[in-house]
Parts: sequence; structure tokens; C-alpha cells
Amino acid sequence: MSEPPPRPPFDGQAALRKVRAAEDAWNTRDPERVALAYTADSVWRNRDRFLVGREQIVDFLREKWSRELDYALRKELWTYSDNRIAVRFQYECRDRSGQWWRSYGNEMWEFAADGLMSRREASINDVPIEPAQRRIFGARGADESEEVLPLR
Repeated sequence: MSEPPPRPPFDGQAALRKVRAAEDAWNTRDPERVALAYTADSVWRNRDRFLVGREQIVDFLREKWSRELDYALRKELWTYSDNRIAVRFQYECRDRSGQWWRSYGNEMWEFAADGLMSRREASINDVPIEPAQRRIFGARGADESEEVLPLR
């Protein structure tokens, strides 16, 4: 049986477990699975989109992953406090025309007492890349557990 997810207040180890669990879930590209990490009334800002609740989160993620093909993500713990965690992330994907993109972003997370995320704010910038510039190829391997992605 797996260990229950960390609940606030977070220490460094618990915050890192939250970040890795989020990365693993997002790399499944399964909207329903990802949405289970959020409260039923979770509030999101993703770029210029504002969402409330799991149903909107699932719809958003379905639409996102229908556009962002071969999506692969890395998240890094930036900092944490009582019930908040900040991360930096990068992901790569391609669009239907075959253009590859690397997206850089920062997220601020706030958690309810039960450990589910009640608020997520994401700021993201996209940069076109050539296939030869790719550096994220699927879910994080065991040999990458401590790897920090460069800024560019």
C-alpha cells in the first residue's frame, strides 16, 4: 500500500514529495487522475485562463493535451512554507504541425488541510525549439532524481 500524500504543514521532504507526485501525475496526461489532487472547488489561474472546480480542470487538461502532443514535464521545488509550495517547471511538447515547444513556468500552490491543492497560479512562457534541442523525453527516470534543468 502506498504512503498517504503529505499534508500541511510541509517540511522540505514532504514538499519535494508533493512536487514529484504532481510531476508524475501530469506526465500521465490523464486529466481525471491529475484532477484528483485538487479540491472539488480548487481555483486556478493558468496563463490567461481562470478555472474553478475539478470539472473545469478536467476539461482544461483534456483540451491542453489534445493540442500539446508528446507532452513531458519536469518540476523543481523552489520553496515552501506551512501550506504553500512554489515550483519552477519546464515542459516540452509539439503541436499538430510538428513544431516543438519548450514552456518555462512558475507555479504557486496552496493546500487545504487534507493535502489537496485548493489554489494553483501558473505563469508560463513558450519558446519554439528544434527537435535536436529537446531535453525532456517522457517521465523522469530514476537516474534523473536530483537533476536540475538549466534555464535555457
